[in-house]
Amino acid sequence: MRPSPTTLRAGLFTLVALGICLFCAWLLFGRGTSPLQSDIMTILPATERHPLAEDAVERLARASGDRMILLVSNDDDDAAKTAARELGEALGKDPVFASVIAELPPFDLDQLVTPFLPFRFHLLTPEDRAALTSPGFDAVAALRRRLNEPFGANVGAKLTDDPFGWMQHWLDRQPWNRSTLVPEDDMLTAHQGDTTYVLVIATLKGSSYDDVVQRQAVATLAKAESAMLAKHPGTTLQRTGAIFYAAAARAGAERDTHVVGIASSVGIAVLLLLVFRSLRPLLIAFLSTALGVVGAIVATVLVFGQLHLLTLVFGAALLGEAVDYSIQYLCARANTGAAWNAERGVRQVRPALLLALATSLLGYALLGIVPFPALQQMAVFAMAGMAVACASVFWLLPALAQKPARAPLSPALVRLALGWQRAASGRRALVVLAVLAVAAIPGWLRLGHDDDIHLLISPPKTLEAQTASIRDVAGFGGGTQFWLVEGTSAEEVLQREEALTDRLRTWIADGKLTGFTGITAMLPSAKRQAENIAAVAPLFTPADRMNAWLAAAGFRPEGMASFVTAYPGRAFTLDDWLAMPAYTPFRYLWLSGSHGTGSIVVPQDQDDVALLRQASEGLPGVSLVDKPASISALFGRYRGYADVWLGGALALVGLAFLWRYGPRAVGRVLLPPLAGIVFSVAALGYLGQPLTLFHIMALMLVLGVGANYAVFLREGEPHAAHIPGAAYAGVLLSAVTALLSFGLLALSTMPALQHFGLTLLLGIGFTALIAPVSVPAPKKSSA
Repeated sequence: MRPSPTTLRAGLFTLVALGICLFCAWLLFGRGTSPLQSDIMTILPATERHPLAEDAVERLARASGDRMILLVSNDDDDAAKTAARELGEALGKDPVFASVIAELPPFDLDQLVTPFLPFRFHLLTPEDRAALTSPGFDAVAALRRRLNEPFGANVGAKLTDDPFGWMQHWLDRQPWNRSTLVPEDDMLTAHQGDTTYVLVIATLKGSSYDDVVQRQAVATLAKAESAMLAKHPGTTLQRTGAIFYAAAARAGAERDTHVVGIASSVGIAVLLLLVFRSLRPLLIAFLSTALGVVGAIVATVLVFGQLHLLTLVFGAALLGEAVDYSIQYLCARANTGAAWNAERGVRQVRPALLLALATSLLGYALLGIVPFPALQQMAVFAMAGMAVACASVFWLLPALAQKPARAPLSPALVRLALGWQRAASGRRALVVLAVLAVAAIPGWLRLGHDDDIHLLISPPKTLEAQTASIRDVAGFGGGTQFWLVEGTSAEEVLQREEALTDRLRTWIADGKLTGFTGITAMLPSAKRQAENIAAVAPLFTPADRMNAWLAAAGFRPEGMASFVTAYPGRAFTLDDWLAMPAYTPFRYLWLSGSHGTGSIVVPQDQDDVALLRQASEGLPGVSLVDKPASISALFGRYRGYADVWLGGALALVGLAFLWRYGPRAVGRVLLPPLAGIVFSVAALGYLGQPLTLFHIMALMLVLGVGANYAVFLREGEPHAAHIPGAAYAGVLLSAVTALLSFGLLALSTMPALQHFGLTLLLGIGFTALIAPVSVPAPKKSSA
């Protein structure tokens, strides 16, 4: 017996679906690395004026590398050091860490100082250069002061290599000498009050954003911390590093996914069982939705190469909208009764589903055209998921739902729907809507706006506090603002940075700034080095003068011969700086590549943007980069454009309705989504919610979903005329499933998703209640 076309289509669709499912499994689990991404930087838009600035933002964000920065503290000095030592040993046993530094390896200070000796005459502090060029410089007096100086705690050169202390002064200004941490008992230790702090650095073998590495490293640390605290009461452990922010983001996203995905799935399952009073429709609806989600994951990973956890949480909410297509098909089946034919059922719902799909795709496409990776990922995920779910209704569900439904829709739901449809349709409903529109005006007038980047980035306050504490104790860090210095060559960049840092030093003297980190504090420009050697040259011309001064100050001639003969040495170059291991942690300050040449200067303990911007005023090639402020400003611009986007989308939906329903009915069908948007925005105003980009983007979806409900009711009413209220019951069922998913986003830990969820909760609720105005009021005689 030859299989029917319905069976053939379903078989072909099943084969394709199985292939997509297997491919999805391979993308997620079969490639060694997971495509799931928790790094927020990957979904932020480019905001700076050219690629070099974006490179600088990326470089600064990755400055800490894939490391755990841990600070062990205790009021007992020995307990703090022992606890830190044991913590390092415990972490070092796990292969997830490439290295763990708790105790410093044996090293000779000469190994750090010796590489600088060939350049010593080219490296001067501003104070030494000024002293050398002043008319009253007394070389013998300077040598005697140096000879009688007490031994310092910082890294320094031998007296015979640096009799004037120029190199010592230079080394004192290097970044590693500015930290309060000092080697003590072979550990980097700081003291504040009665508390001892010990630094432990654990370098990961992989990326902080790799799911496997992240989970294993965090679990190992938690186990080691528990053992340390149990053995050493009174000890505390503070932590910072990209891995902890990524882990916090992942934990929040997983919680949101569980809340939205599981809670909405359970709620939708219970609702479908109550309405259809059969298990088969429930399984069919979830199969269609599951295929949509799988297709969405595959499409997103193929297009973007990754799937951000933010998108995954949003995708969990997509369940409530993707299930609409199967619900409408199953409602048509239940309303038809014994006369049900699967193929006729598809033809019956096809116009409504295709028009509804088109309006939904339009709403998501408007998200996708925004040059914002987060919204683009959500748009691709949703569009692919909706398309696959809708296709499953046409190709797969007819084969699974060939037999008539065992029971009609729940009579209680139909009676409820009919009662509200009668109350919310006709002229009286239009008058009520007009009154509500007037009442909405004060809500609109109360609206403010909020474009803060922290709508997307909201790390735990405890982690932020620990990061601030480590920065205070260890001297690490800097904020999110920095100066970008650009030039056509390395030398021009260095000279321009020196113009900036010379100004910053005056600010430090005036108390406006506590410090900064920049490359020219380590690598002066060739011009500055020439000025340094010019300042030193008179002391060695002739060389006998220097020998005489050294002898007069009390230095032994035989010990100073190497110092005199070493002059003038050679210039310190960029290649020398890059080759020095001591400067490896600071290489992020230098930018060089296809996007140009530049450097980064990071201010310390100052986040007044207006003040920081003043520092770069009038300096060629120097600008302040403030990524959070740039993104916030971009959000504000997009929010301003959103009115145009929303109006354009409304016009396109209106044209589609005009084509389908004609000029006399287009107003009625368009009224539910339009009124839903108006009332949702007013409600946000009354709730005191400032309007954000994410509220506006959610309104795009309210337009699409609201249009769906009007279409479902308008198209379904003629086919369910024998059961008054049944078509609207299907609309209410779709609305409640959407509320159970999108509405739960309002419980998200991320403010952006909260705003998304709240707006959809209001918008879907309003449009579902207003949908009856899109069709004439049912006659009471037909009840």
